[in-house]
Amino acid sequence: MMAVKTVIVGVTGGIAAYKSCELVSRLKKLGYNVRVIMSRNATEFVTPLTFETLSNNRVVTDMFDKDRPFEVEHISFAKEAAAFVIAPATANFIGKAAEGIADDMLTTTVMATLAPVIVCPAMNVNMYFSPAVQKNLATLKERGWHIVEPNEGMLACGDVGKGRMEEPEAIAGYVDGLLTPNPDYRGKTVLITAGATREPVDGVRFISNRSSGKMGMAIAEAVMDRGGKAVVIQGYTSVGAPKGAEVVKVSTTEEMYSAVMERYKEADIIIKAAAPADYKVKNYSASKIKAPSLSLELEKNPDIAAAVGKVKEGRRLVVFAAETEELLKNARKKLDAKNADMIVANDVTMEGAGFDADTNIATLIKADGAIISLEKMTKSELAHVILDEIAAM
Repeated sequence: MMAVKTVIVGVTGGIAAYKSCELVSRLKKLGYNVRVIMSRNATEFVTPLTFETLSNNRVVTDMFDKDRPFEVEHISFAKEAAAFVIAPATANFIGKAAEGIADDMLTTTVMATLAPVIVCPAMNVNMYFSPAVQKNLATLKERGWHIVEPNEGMLACGDVGKGRMEEPEAIAGYVDGLLTPNPDYRGKTVLITAGATREPVDGVRFISNRSSGKMGMAIAEAVMDRGGKAVVIQGYTSVGAPKGAEVVKVSTTEEMYSAVMERYKEADIIIKAAAPADYKVKNYSASKIKAPSLSLELEKNPDIAAAVGKVKEGRRLVVFAAETEELLKNARKKLDAKNADMIVANDVTMEGAGFDADTNIATLIKADGAIISLEKMTKSELAHVILDEIAAM
């Protein structure tokens, strides 16, 4: 699932609408999910089918589409958007937007979005420099909208001057720069384990731990923020996976082991942030055990990190160590035993570093012996530090 973020492309009724076909294609190639909203006039220049084919999504042109089930689409689209691009933006659209007029699907959706809006004007040179258009563009700039200035050249009407919509490659690059300012993980797949596993005792009880999965999910989100693909092997977590991540849900440690070994070859980096149970009940009972006392015989679960460490070849392996004593000694021992490239160690007895916290206090130890001690920070911040250190290897 490569669609990390959704870009809405609004197409208005200008001759430059044909350029928006290339814009949609370029955004798709950059890994974005693209949805297209067309004004009525835009459909006179390019058919909706063209954009549906290029975007792999249904194109919306009418607020009251009788052939579709009812939904408040302009609100759902507005919430889904990571960025909203109007290309081309006619003088008519610019005027409506500046005055707050919302009378069709495109204007109502852009009015409802909280995402950055990028406006790409395209019109006759005299229209572009008219006081009304310049005033309206200034109004949109004051609201924080981004204006991609048109180019100079031969216009469709035969005039020469400023009014040609910026080239699709440049517009796509502008959008990408807003949404992925540091695309150092583009083209990379990162396999992340997150959360706790559960080992059944009987039909009611299980053995587990306090892992929340917050750290693993923060790493997945950071990977996608930096242009990468995140594959999450998810155990039991208190938070959901970020939108756009590919998720494989598992219950037991053996299931997590199987999922990781099945998928690790497609990954460039494996980050084992989960806390799978080390032991399972040898004689599981499907029925609830009813006894005045209970004695369980446990057996070892497969060691996921060690298994990956034996076959990782050129891939990077990062593991975690949650300790209560002798942090550095135990972390170094685990780093060597798993044949990992880096270990993220934290003392869970410290305030702000325990299970289910939104912060962590970590020490990073690399295979080359380097030690990086970090102050308390949010797990989202730590996720980016971890990715920085992996990228520097």
